[in-house]
Amino acid sequence: MSTTIESPTKAGPSSRTYSRWASLVVLCAGTLMTILDGNIVTVAMPAIQSDLGFTAPGLAWVVNAYLIPFGGLLLLAGRLGDLVGRKRMFTAGLVVFTAASVLCGLATGQGVLIAARALQGVGGAMTSAVVLGMLVALFPEPREQARAIAVFSAVGAAGGALGTFLGGALTEALSWHWIFLINLPIGIVAWLAAVRVLAGEAGEGLGKGADYPGAALVTGALMLTVYVIVGAGDRELTATLLLAALALALFTGFTLRQARAARPLLRLRLFRSRLLSGANAVQILMIATMYGFQFIGALYLQRVLGYGELLTGTAFLPAPIAIGLLMLGLSARTIGRFGAYRVLLAGLALIVAGMALLGRAPADGSYLTDVLPPLLLLSAGFAAAMPALTGLAMSGAREEDAGLASGVFNTTQVVGGSLGLAVLSVLAASRTEALLDAGATTLTTATAQGYQLAFQVGAGIAIAALAMAAVVLRPRGE
Repeated sequence: MSTTIESPTKAGPSSRTYSRWASLVVLCAGTLMTILDGNIVTVAMPAIQSDLGFTAPGLAWVVNAYLIPFGGLLLLAGRLGDLVGRKRMFTAGLVVFTAASVLCGLATGQGVLIAARALQGVGGAMTSAVVLGMLVALFPEPREQARAIAVFSAVGAAGGALGTFLGGALTEALSWHWIFLINLPIGIVAWLAAVRVLAGEAGEGLGKGADYPGAALVTGALMLTVYVIVGAGDRELTATLLLAALALALFTGFTLRQARAARPLLRLRLFRSRLLSGANAVQILMIATMYGFQFIGALYLQRVLGYGELLTGTAFLPAPIAIGLLMLGLSARTIGRFGAYRVLLAGLALIVAGMALLGRAPADGSYLTDVLPPLLLLSAGFAAAMPALTGLAMSGAREEDAGLASGVFNTTQVVGGSLGLAVLSVLAASRTEALLDAGATTLTTATAQGYQLAFQVGAGIAIAALAMAAVVLRPRGE
């Protein structure tokens, strides 16, 4: 079996190099579309609620309907990519995601929008799950791989912040429908480029690894886990605990199945890698912090500082600019000189500092003194940490497991993001409500103090990520 993505041309080294970097551009374009969509909705939520008549709990499903299938199917999609070919999985995912985006943009009712968002999650999982596996196969040489991962990470990280800006700009200039319809031209161009540029590879075949009972168990477990996390604030504690117990039971059944299956969906040996397991654990904590910052930060600007949709999106623009410049200009060289481990620790330390500063943002704060400095610290920290963490995770996987390892790494991103959003938003809301019930403060002050608590807890989560990385990912011999 060959899982290496060959160059489609035999014209020589320069052509092969061009082909590989052109393939990277295509992979980044597909990834950018899915990442933009994960964030572009945030600023447009009030407009969607007003237009379609969502209740506050119902509005959350515009996000949850995407996250649940996206997070639940990443692992399965990654393994299927190894079996049927990663190019096939990637291009099919682009088609599903683009078609679902059009349905979202044309939606005139709540049910249609939520169903289309769920279909978007399926397409997003199909494309995202195999990208890192393709990237590692394209760039096996360590230095080139570090550069490629830096480019890929820059696109992903900048895309998240750019989505906030585009969501505000499109909603205010046109309507919320266009935050989805914009994916149509992007998706068509990305699909045409993928078909032309990406070289196909022969997968193992479905008969050699399609453990369908295991797939059902793990997909159900992951979807239920994301559902439990994102809806924790809207249900009774007893119900949450029962659902969490059911998710744990499904995971246990899946693990037992994989230990005994002749052709397991997930080779459990994957988790014997200290680097892969440790990097994924660190990523859950780091992404929980960063995703919580993006969501709570946008709310702070709107509900405390009084920013509109477009101004909120514009306020986040320094983040993608800083992340892009740092990742593309310094990341690969810094990792090459100091090593991924040291760069990761430095990046996590900057994230801790940024969240700690935000934990002091007052009700009468200003963007230039209370938001921009920590925003830049967080951007620099993420620009350093993410490529280093990605490289460490993928270096711990065998070549034949690259697609599956990519699916696992993307899955922990979704779990971490969902966890951060749920925990920090619930803490902020609970703190605000308690202060208002006590009657000791105004709405704006109570809201600001609620966000302060969320940022402070986010700093604590980042400290936990830093400590875990320092212990678990330390190179042997240091």
